[in-house]
Amino acid sequence: MTAAVVREPVADRLRWAVADAFAVAGRDVAHWRRQPVAVLVNALFPVLLLLMFTYLLGGGMVVPGGGGYRDFLVPGMLALAMVFGVEATMTAVVTDTARGITDRFRSLPMAPSAVVAGRCLADMASSVLGLLVLVTAALAIGWRPAGLVPSLAAIGLLLLLRLAFLWIGIYLGLLARDPSAVMAVQILVWPFAFLSNAFVAASAMPGWLAVLAEWNPVAGTVTAVRDLFGAPVGSGGGWATEHAALLAVVWPVVLTAVFAALSVRRFQALSR
Repeated sequence: MTAAVVREPVADRLRWAVADAFAVAGRDVAHWRRQPVAVLVNALFPVLLLLMFTYLLGGGMVVPGGGGYRDFLVPGMLALAMVFGVEATMTAVVTDTARGITDRFRSLPMAPSAVVAGRCLADMASSVLGLLVLVTAALAIGWRPAGLVPSLAAIGLLLLLRLAFLWIGIYLGLLARDPSAVMAVQILVWPFAFLSNAFVAASAMPGWLAVLAEWNPVAGTVTAVRDLFGAPVGSGGGWATEHAALLAVVWPVVLTAVFAALSVRRFQALSR
């Protein structure tokens, strides 16, 4: 009897928090209709990179161990598309803070986790759409995955990586009070993305650089997704490459747990 009384308020709070999160996500999704150009640019930018690397640079690329560069590149581009969205998430959070919308949310009787969770839900929906556009473009240029079940598993790993970087973007957005800080993140994302095995196999890099590329949080997902799609992964590699499937799960889970907790705490600590 007592346990039931204790559990009921917790269940009610959880139910209201979920409802609040979906309400915030609905508000964020509604903005897409007012900003269709921004949504279109975010979806087509990875497609442009895919076409550039395939047709402009792909002719001079050699995959260690054999295989076509297009099949090697597509999984890497799919993973990087999950990373590039961190700037858009950060921009949205910083803009809400600068306009006082975040403070307005804090004044309402809603769970602190609901605001950041709502942003995460909305951006995950946008990421699914962007991933669908990029996969369609890859199929249009002749890329073919190995099978349905492995492909679904690969998509799951890609979205798990996106979830981790979503929470990183949310936390950085809450941490930065000036929209100009987004530019610094954009500058840092590119070296981070290129310092992986997305475009070039780690085994083709110098020793110290190969180690950094293999342990990049993106690299495990890239290698695991290549294997699931039946694409060439590049010969050689150390422990991180051999256990890519494990790292493709561990890295995103750890990053999500850390930055989700930091985001909720940061939201609670923001001054009105």
